[in-house]
Amino acid sequence: MLEIRDLSKTYANGVQALRNVSLQIPTGMFGLLGPNGAGKSSLMRTIATLQDPDSGSIQLDGLDVLANKPAARRLLGYLPQEFGLYPKVSAEAMLDHFAVLKGVVARGERRALVEALLQQVNLWDVRKRKLGTYSGGMRQRFGIAQALIGSPKLIIVDEPTAGLDPEERNRFLNLLAEIGENVVVILSTHIVEDVTDLCPRMAIISQGRVLLSGQPAEALSALQGRVWRKAIAHSDIEACKSRFVVLSTRLSGGKTIIHVLADALPEEGFTAVAPDLEDVYFGQLRQQAATRSAA
Repeated sequence: MLEIRDLSKTYANGVQALRNVSLQIPTGMFGLLGPNGAGKSSLMRTIATLQDPDSGSIQLDGLDVLANKPAARRLLGYLPQEFGLYPKVSAEAMLDHFAVLKGVVARGERRALVEALLQQVNLWDVRKRKLGTYSGGMRQRFGIAQALIGSPKLIIVDEPTAGLDPEERNRFLNLLAEIGENVVVILSTHIVEDVTDLCPRMAIISQGRVLLSGQPAEALSALQGRVWRKAIAHSDIEACKSRFVVLSTRLSGGKTIIHVLADALPEEGFTAVAPDLEDVYFGQLRQQAATRSAA
């Protein structure tokens, strides 16, 4: 169990990235959903002991992460949004090097570990290839392999599917799901589908605040019977925004489809639809924006 309590962080330029963030994250996949600039990466970097918060605490299975950073790092695997690789080094050699850095010094043990990890992330057949020749999805799978060295209790992946094609995205998410059966895996993303597909628990964060935390099914239940859909002309979008609580607009088959939040039929032409996690996500962001405007 990862417990985060009242975590706050303000940078030297005055940006308040985290505002009293509190979360309880059990074993399994946990989705941290939020727009770019919401504070997700700041939270991930703080949990990973790469920066200190101004206040608050982090406990991992009873270990004080902030007070015992070396011990916490031994229990942690981290795949940041961007990570550097030596393009002319093979995956096998690079993973062997990472294993040495994590304290696996016995050659036989290290060889067995590297082989097992490359098999697990489906890179064994290309282990001799230089990392610079890897596709985006292959690089991400290599990143997961290095994060798994040392049998961590907590794995953090920050925006891992950005830029991946659909096939690589599915392969990568399936890998994360397998890993998440035994450890805490935090999936930080702005892609709603990633959380929908993988995570039994989630939180939505925006402007450094946790807007919602819990099970996606509970969040969806709160919107049952309150989401309405209508096809409109693109020129009518602004008028609809002035009259309704618009959750989202999207093009579908050449038409603009609008989703509106309302307790009853907004007007003729709307039809009720089952809410999805995207409706929950945009609903929370709209509510936050309305609260700030009222203040």
